[in-house]
Amino acid sequence: MLTQEQRDFYDENGYLGVEAVLTAGEVADLQRVTDEFVEKSREVTEHTDIFDLEPGHTPAHPRVRRIKNPGLHHVVYDYALRHPKILDIVEQLIGPGVRYNGHKLNMKYPEFGSPVEWHQDWAFYPHTNDDLLAVGVVIDDMTVENGALMILPGSHKGPTLDHHQDGAFIGAVTDPNFTPDGAAPVELKAGGITIHHVRALHGSAPNTSDKPRRLKLAQYCAVDAWPLKGIPDWETFNSLIIRGEPTNQPRVVATPVRMPEPYAELKGSIYEVQSLLDDPLYAGKGQ
Repeated sequence: MLTQEQRDFYDENGYLGVEAVLTAGEVADLQRVTDEFVEKSREVTEHTDIFDLEPGHTPAHPRVRRIKNPGLHHVVYDYALRHPKILDIVEQLIGPGVRYNGHKLNMKYPEFGSPVEWHQDWAFYPHTNDDLLAVGVVIDDMTVENGALMILPGSHKGPTLDHHQDGAFIGAVTDPNFTPDGAAPVELKAGGITIHHVRALHGSAPNTSDKPRRLKLAQYCAVDAWPLKGIPDWETFNSLIIRGEPTNQPRVVATPVRMPEPYAELKGSIYEVQSLLDDPLYAGKGQ
């Protein structure tokens, strides 16, 4: 469980790193299963409903940058999504009752891991309130050199910046006045977790080291936070509740919103959508 000091840090800065949440055995299982999935990626040559591939991927030299919805594909990933220690921590920050609204495993392998340009998760899926956060399970020691998650402290209290270019949503900050000056890296040992508020500005540079950086990310929401773009249907929406009971009374709080519409013509993962960005901050790095 978090200390009051950790909770205060999260409230003030919009992010937190917590060491040693998973056991060494749990980390080893995640590493093993992830290696097995990368091995399976040799069978494909383009993106699938499981794999998002790095440029240059070949069967002989597999390069995977994301496993999509990993919990649907292996019990080890599903357990990490529902890990009781993680959910206990999440409930300390967003209150009792937890729904998830997405999960993925982002990977940066040595010397070619793709960057993720600066963005706010809130720009992708605004809700009726902002008691939402993302938890990253650190599968390998995460450092600045291998592409650690970078957060702009306190940005969760600010505006929702424009993520549109030429009128189309491209999933990256396009505000000409934005600068990531003062960004803080979240460096942790394998088995720790990162936590960042849904409105916190964040990104990550390419991996320039000889060590992999694999981070399993899950997005968690308060049960009474409803997506402003609507729900698929009552049963499907409630099937995503991990703790707590359904409610048809969404809690509405005034928060700055820009709807992610109209979407750019290139759809897919954040890597694909952000590839349309005219002036990436990580331009020319790691590719």
